[in-house]
Order: sequence, then C-alpha cells, then structure tokens
Amino acid sequence: MRTKFVTGLVLTAVMSAGTYLTFAADTARVTQEDGKTAKIVAEMVSARHINHPSINDEISKRLLNRYIDVWDPQKLYFLQADIDGFNAYATQLDDQIRAGDVKFAEQVFERFLLRMRDRSDLIGKQIDVDHDFTVQEEMVLDPDDLQWAKDEAELADRWRKRIKFDLLMLKMDDTDLSEARTRLHKRYSRNRNLLEQTEPHEVLELYLSSLTHVLDPHSSYMSPQTLEDFQIVMNLQLEGIGARLKFDDGNTVVEEVIKGGAAATHGKLVKGDKIIGVDPDGPAGEEELVDVVEMKLSRVVEKIRGPKGTTVTLQVRKEAGGIEDYTMMRQMVKLTDQEVKGEVIETSEWIDGRPGKIGVLNIPSFYRNFQEASRGGSFKSTSRDVKKVLADFQRQGVDSLIVDLRWNGGGALSEAIEVSGLFIPKGPVVQVREPNNAVTAYDDEDPDMQWRKPMVVVCNRLSASASEIFAGAIKDYRRGIVVGDRTTHGKGTVQNVMNVTSPISLRRTPRGALKLTISKFYRVNGDSTQNKGVMSDIVLPSILNNRDIGEDSMDNALEFDRIRRAQYLQFTSFGNEDLTKQLAQRSQQRVSADPDFEKVRQNISRYLARKNRKTISLHEETLRKEEEEIEREREEEEETMKKASGNGDEKELFPKDFYNKELLNITLDYTEMLKGQQTVQN
Repeated sequence: MRTKFVTGLVLTAVMSAGTYLTFAADTARVTQEDGKTAKIVAEMVSARHINHPSINDEISKRLLNRYIDVWDPQKLYFLQADIDGFNAYATQLDDQIRAGDVKFAEQVFERFLLRMRDRSDLIGKQIDVDHDFTVQEEMVLDPDDLQWAKDEAELADRWRKRIKFDLLMLKMDDTDLSEARTRLHKRYSRNRNLLEQTEPHEVLELYLSSLTHVLDPHSSYMSPQTLEDFQIVMNLQLEGIGARLKFDDGNTVVEEVIKGGAAATHGKLVKGDKIIGVDPDGPAGEEELVDVVEMKLSRVVEKIRGPKGTTVTLQVRKEAGGIEDYTMMRQMVKLTDQEVKGEVIETSEWIDGRPGKIGVLNIPSFYRNFQEASRGGSFKSTSRDVKKVLADFQRQGVDSLIVDLRWNGGGALSEAIEVSGLFIPKGPVVQVREPNNAVTAYDDEDPDMQWRKPMVVVCNRLSASASEIFAGAIKDYRRGIVVGDRTTHGKGTVQNVMNVTSPISLRRTPRGALKLTISKFYRVNGDSTQNKGVMSDIVLPSILNNRDIGEDSMDNALEFDRIRRAQYLQFTSFGNEDLTKQLAQRSQQRVSADPDFEKVRQNISRYLARKNRKTISLHEETLRKEEEEIEREREEEEETMKKASGNGDEKELFPKDFYNKELLNITLDYTEMLKGQQTVQN
C-alpha cells in the first residue's frame, strides 16, 4: 500500500503498449472522427469480448469512476464539487459513446488541467516551507481510505503532508534538504510541462481504455499512433538490462526479470521494484542520477538501454521500503537460459538416510519456433527438448521426476498441450470457450507416454497461462501432484489484437486497435484457470503467497467459473486424495520443525504487518528508525524469498537450499508411498 506514495505528481495511466499519456488544453479537442472511433469500439467490444457486455448504465457508472481515478488516483487535485459535477453524467456515458459523443473525456481532462494549475503555487510553497519534522503526525497511505477533499483548506493540508513525505523520503536517502527541494521543484515542473504537450489522440485513448478496463484488466484500446509504436516499445523493454517494465501510477515498475539478462545476473532487481533514477553512463557518483519519477516509460527505457558491455546505474525503491543503487553491465538476454534443462539429483547427498535418484526438469517457458516449424524441418520447441531430457533420465535410471514451473509465465498453447501429452495417453488437455460460447477441447493426439514413473509439479504465484494448463492437466488426470505456493497466477484468458475498422467504411487505415479478451481456458475437469489458478496439493510457506501479484488482485479480473467436464480417464496408479493428505501431513511435520521455514514465516508476518498499515509517520526520527528496520528485514526477506521460490543462484538449476530439500523429501515420500500401494495391491 505504501508504494502508492513514493512519488510526487501522479497523473498517468498504464497502457497496453507500455506508454503513458499526457495532455494539453490547447490541443486536446475531440473531433467527430474520434466520436466515430468510439462508436465502433463500443460495437466491437459488445460483439467480440468473451462476455459480450452490453454498454449500459452500469458500465457507464464504472467508466466514470475509472476515468476519474486514472487522472487523480491519489485524490490530490479534484474537489468533491468537481466529482459531484462529473457524477451528473454517471448514467449518460453509455448513450453518448453509442451516439459517437466523447466530449466527456475532454471535459474531465480540462477540469483536471485547471485544478493542476490551481495547485501549482500551493505545491511550490509547500516545497519551500520549513516543515517541522519533529511533529508527531501521520499520513494516510491508501487513497481508497480517503474521501474527496470538501474544500481548498482540506486539500491544502493533504498537499502539505504529501510534500513533507516526499522531502522526508529524499532525506532518508541522505539527500541534502536544499537539494531535495530542488529535485521536487524539477519533478513537479517537468510533469506540468509534459501535461501541456499533449496530442489530441491521447485523450481518446485514455477514455476508451478506461472503458475496456472496466470489463477486464487485459483489454485496452490503442490509438493509431500507439499501435504504430507498439512493437518498438515492447522490444525496447527487453533490451539493455533484461527486464520487462511497465508504467504504473507514475512509476516505472519492474514487471518481470528475464532470466539470462543483466538484471538476472546482477540478482537484486525483482518484480515490483520501482526505478526512480537512472545514470545511463556508469556507476552512481560519476554522473548525476536522472530522476525518472513520472517520466514517460519510453524515455526511461532509452536511458536504461545501451550497447552490450556498458554499465548503467538504477536507483530503485524496494517494495518493502528503502532505496538502493544497482549498477549492472548491459547485455543481451541469453535465449539458451530460457531452454528446458535437466539435472539428476542423488538424494543421499542432500538427505541423510534417504537414497534415491530424482530428475529435475526445469521448464522456464513454453517456446516454439513457429517459423521453422512451418517449413517442415528441424525446429526448437519445449516438447522436443523435454523429450530429450526425459530420455536422458531414463538412461540414468531416474526413479521419479520434479517438473519445475516456478516463474514460468507461459508461452505457446500448442507446446503446453504437447508437453502434457508426454505424461498422459491420448486425450483432452485443455478446453477453450470462445465468444460464441462454443467450447473446444484440445487433445493430445499421441498415445505414447515418454514418462511413466511418479512426478511432482512445482509452481509458484508467477506460474501462469500455459504453465497452469500443464499443471491442471497433470492434476486432473491424477498423473502426479502439484506442490508450491497456494495456487498459480490465475490467468486463464486469451487476448487478441484487432484493428478498429468499420465494415461499411472505405477508410483504409485503421482507427487504432483493440486488445480484447476473447477466450477462456478451462481444465479438463471443467474448472477455469482464471482467477483461482491451479491449487497446490501441498502448500509450502512463501512470501509470494501473500503478495498481491496474482490475477485475483487485479481490478475487474474475470471471475472463476466452470463448464462441463471433458471425457477423460484418471490414473488409478498414481495416488488418490488419501495419499495426498498423508503426503501433506508428512511435509507439514518437517516444515514445522525446520528453522529456515520458520524464518520464512517470520518474514511473512513482518511483511503482512507493513502491508496492512493504514498510515505512515511524518516524524523524521520515527520514520528513519522504521526505514532502517525495514531495510534490515528486506535484505533477509529477499534472501529467503529467493530460496523459497526457486529464484536463487542463477548459475544453478536446482540450488541446494531448504526449500528444494523439502521438494526432494516430498518426491521421495510420494515415490515410496506409491510403491507401497502397488505392493499391497499385488
């Protein structure tokens, strides 16, 4: 919750193309063509979105709130009187859009610009005022706990606390108070200037994306200009340090650290970190760090990326608190680090008195070279690489298998199906529901099984999409057990980018594009993987279990639902619910007595305490002590989280740590109990 307040001016919106929007009153004039575009978008949304939503009064109310929140998420600009005026349109926006009228988008923006200019002098004075940092007072962290300010006096006090907090956070980083004031003046001035440099198409883009976002978090509208830059922007995000970035509430946020890239090699940058400063030319201290708070994502990326072998310094605010400078050498992402790999573990070297031979199959993603595959020759794919590893395990006499899907964000649906087919006989793997509500079952067509021995699938909260299809199939067929975080990520939807065009128009160039959710994935047992994910049979303690990083934490995420069960036969030789319960009980006994897992539980408790805080102190000594304590806790949490989530030493496939040791114990238990079960049956 606290991370919402680490920056100054918060005026931006997350867009699917990785950009953010700026506007100016002199140029942001909606046109008749914009109205036509909005009308077509509304028609396409109703016709092609998986839920076929009717653009009605309920959608209108949600659109209004979403659009206002995008402009003023911290409730620092609009007054209650402004909101009351906007609310007069609460049930009219649907009618306006269908009629090709999008003037409301400009009206809200114009009012926002007015309020921003009104606050300019106030902000400047609050930056320069002599704040008393010895006063015991607090600031509310979550804007959802605030009402809109009823008058200028209430808003002025809100700004006083906000600027005081900004100054304190810079002082926590040992920034001189005079320099801190200079930096804040520059930050707010820069963002006012950016807002004056808008282009007309951006108002429409933000408004129509607000409409799609009330349907689900993955649907959005891209203007023609954004559509043109889309591929370039997305590619830039993966260059330089090997991290996927997004723009969220004024911050450049790390969405994913790509294995094999500079950030992964460095080892400290993690999902959720906020990049607040960049020195594009070397270690901190050689040149002044450029403040990138509220800076366009494309500009931030330009500063981060650079030739292979050069260095860049990032100033990062950690999710749990504290600021750190990370200097890393730019490099290209090593694609080989995304390939399937295998390792044979002699368990007696890990666990005294428990001999066994376990194969660890690591699948970082479900990849397939479609271009080479279309040519009919040899091509790279996950299923082909998995076959090779399994064949090697067979030659080495491996007793059982761990399939590691931690941090696997998905990939090609065809590969998820083919890889699943290596462990089950011919039959359905996943079901897909289309916008016309037709359900298609996608089958494994190959009756051969490449692995017939026990297997354990390991997932965490970042195992998503294709990973969830595989884990769900293994669980539904009772082919093995799923272990790890409470559940997987929960993304069970499919998006398609389609040009915005009218079927009766002679216009050749599209009016932008819609990225719409058009399908949903379902397991063969009929459960959707959406929102709920694939639940683990055995849950191990992990901080990731408690972070808001799953689909269920996203605004307007589509709900979990069920369809008819597909026709398939479960295995009877790989366990049942009673066996799974026994395995969970054995694991719980070991975990309860393990001091390393106890540290994980302590870290979780501290994290939840910070996460659930409603306010933060504006008393310098108190805040400094809190920051120092948070920093000590964060360092310990980072280390234990890496070990407890399979994201430790990048050079090792299966690092020798307490978490992986428990995975081996569970796999040994499972193998032994299955053998005992078979002996009894014989």
